[in-house]
Amino acid sequence: MPETATLSAKFQISIPKAIRTAQHWEAGLTFAFIPKGTGVLLVPVPKREALAGIAKGASATDYRDRSDRV
Repeated sequence: MPETATLSAKFQISIPKAIRTAQHWEAGLTFAFIPKGTGVLLVPVPKREALAGIAKGASATDYRDRSDRV
């Protein structure tokens, strides 16, 4: 059975320990809530340092902007 949590009277949810441990989530981590149909996707927001070099080798050639679209 999947892990579950209950929304408190203060509209807070505690993430189950098994999930936090498996995902290596720690206190203070920021999350984004992305609506998906009748549910919501909970995604940790990466820190700036983690994004360094993510576009290494990317080229701006062959870039399409709005004026190229049909």
